Amino acid sequence: MVTEKKTTKKKVAKKTIKKAEVSCNDRLCPVHGDRKLKMRGRTFEGAVIKKLHGRVTIQFERMLRLAKYERYEKRRTKIHARLPECMKDGVGVGDLIQIAETRPISKTIHFVVSKVVRKLEVKA
Repeated sequence: MVTEKKTTKKKVAKKTIKKAEVSCNDRLCPVHGDRKLKMRGRTFEGAVIKKLHGRVTIQFERMLRLAKYERYEKRRTKIHARLPECMKDGVGVGDLIQIAETRPISKTIHFVVSKVVRKLEVKA
C-alpha cells in the first residue's frame, strides 16, 4: 500500500506598499520610481508645517526624561522628507503623515513620505 505525503505550503505575508491610483514620473518615488527607494529603519508620524516643491517639513513632539530632576519635558523635532509627485496633491499643510527612513537623498533629506494618516479638517 502506497501512502501519499501531503505537502502544505505556508503563506508568508510580505510587506507591500499599495500602489496609488495616480502614476507618476518621479524617479525617486518609492512606489512608481525606476530607482525604487528602499524604506528601512525608523518611521515617524507628524504634522506638515511646510510644503515645498518635492519636499515637506514635518514636526512632532517627544518626551525626554531629565534624570537630575526626575521629570519629563516636551521637545519638538523637525524633519525634512521627500514628497513624491503622486502624493503632491494629497498632502497639505496641517495634515498628519507618516514618513519612513531611506538612504540620504540630499544634505537634509533622509526620509520619504509613505502615507497620509489624517487630513486636516476645515471647519466651515
